Amino acid sequence: QVQVVESGGGLVQAGGSLGLSCAASGSIFSINSMGWYRQAPGKQRELVATLTSGGTTNYADSVKGRFTISRDNAKNTVYLQMNSLKPEDTAVYYCNANILSTSFNRMNYWGKGTLVTVSS
Repeated sequence: QVQVVESGGGLVQAGGSLGLSCAASGSIFSINSMGWYRQAPGKQRELVATLTSGGTTNYADSVKGRFTISRDNAKNTVYLQMNSLKPEDTAVYYCNANILSTSFNRMNYWGKGTLVTVSS
């Protein structure tokens, strides 16, 4: 079994900062990409940032220059540092990990999400 668990959401004022973390655990052989997606009320889930095992990053235009994704491969953990937060960043943030299990099945795993609320 593989689990992906986020932590770090909460309430912050506009202009503030917040950090999220996501840890993958279980029967993991290797992890390719890890990343963050978000879903605001009434909207579709959208990509925030991804980071491959080789270090390639991809950011949504709306967060470039404000958010930073990083990863600790030894801990199977991905982080998202969010600065200069705006009310429109309010959403449930989901972690995604593309994992090859020890039984050599590759799947995308999702966390249950963590709520980030930015007040104006």
